[in-house]
Amino acid sequence: RNLMDIVAQSGKEEAFREALREVAIASVGPTCSEALREAGMEADIEPETSRLGSLIKRASEQAADVIETKRRPLRIRLYGPQAKPPPLQASFELDDSPFMKACRLESAAYTPVWLMRQAGRYMQEYREVRARNSFIDLCKNPPLAADATITAARRIGADAAIIFSDILLIIEPMGLGLAYVAGDGPKISRTIRSAADVDRILEVDLEASLPFLFDAIKQTRAGLEAHIPLLGFSGAPFTLASYMIEGGGSRNYIRTKAFMYKDKGAWDAMMQRISEAVAKYLNAQVAAGVQAVQLFDSWVGCLSPGDYEKYVLPHTHRIFESLPDGLPSIHFGTDTATLLDLQVQAGASVIGVDHKVPIGAICKRYPQLAVQGNLDPAILFAGPAYIKDAVARVLEEVDGRPGHIFNLGHGILPGTPVDNVIALIDAVHELSSR
Repeated sequence: RNLMDIVAQSGKEEAFREALREVAIASVGPTCSEALREAGMEADIEPETSRLGSLIKRASEQAADVIETKRRPLRIRLYGPQAKPPPLQASFELDDSPFMKACRLESAAYTPVWLMRQAGRYMQEYREVRARNSFIDLCKNPPLAADATITAARRIGADAAIIFSDILLIIEPMGLGLAYVAGDGPKISRTIRSAADVDRILEVDLEASLPFLFDAIKQTRAGLEAHIPLLGFSGAPFTLASYMIEGGGSRNYIRTKAFMYKDKGAWDAMMQRISEAVAKYLNAQVAAGVQAVQLFDSWVGCLSPGDYEKYVLPHTHRIFESLPDGLPSIHFGTDTATLLDLQVQAGASVIGVDHKVPIGAICKRYPQLAVQGNLDPAILFAGPAYIKDAVARVLEEVDGRPGHIFNLGHGILPGTPVDNVIALIDAVHELSSR
């Protein structure tokens, strides 16, 4: 009532009511809804219980659909019946950041740089937190995960942050028994070895099983500087399937390949379930507040091009096809020099390459894509002078081509001196400044 009094006093009541036709009107409960009706308006959203938390939850679930419904008649009048909703826009500061510009193949003031595993064991701040918390507890504690993400990006001066998490967390709610064993890495206790095993893979309820990740994303986005994009990520279908079949790490992937070759029907059924879960998972991270996503296919380099095309490509393509238009998406694998042409077909907007391929040639081969990479992470154990020379060589290969995102050819290795990491970031900024 106070709001309508102010609107009336300003002489803009007609314009105000017209504007309300295009927004979602949310009411906390019956009393507020009755006041709206008295003013000639109806609540679009009202929770079952008259509490602020319930209102926020209901609005977060329904507002986008309400706005789409209310604005569609206006778009039809302006643009015709085939009009689509406009793409979501990031804030100006984020949209104009060097990282986001590079993803769009636009020239930036300098080459943006972030590093895989930039929040990790090489950093003293991280080791102190890990001394008090297990890895999985850290992943599932939103304030700690957010702090690890933000601290790392600020400490080294990176141009993007990546949410602190793990590529395998999506496996746990599938009912396969994920555990992290000290000194031995992740282990799957209920492995997939037959078509019958595929049938027991559970459909993932993201809200019930992974709320901690989405809370961590929201807290991280709120705490990050406004110009620093936040990346979400997931393991890719082949890498996740390999963990689910092998039960952990593998050198030769015999069980995975045998399963794939012997029963393509069961393999495809498994990969479809995984790809659908990953697609929902990445889209949920976008809804929670990330500006870009990366798909990690750490193990796919064990495949031949023919096997990749037959057994993996359709499922990976399904994921990238599900993402919002205009969202930067990065496709990264290791030992994938022979697979890059097929990876490009999967549909990401950025191709990530490891340090075993010449990045200059990759930039020329894929002019339609942004390229991310690709310094050997072992170089970070050399002195700052050598690091600067190595950075210069990568930048020289790329030759100022718009759309280059500087990164390592894999994640930062444990024991890497943090001062050398900072020296790397500084060298990229200094040498690429234009």
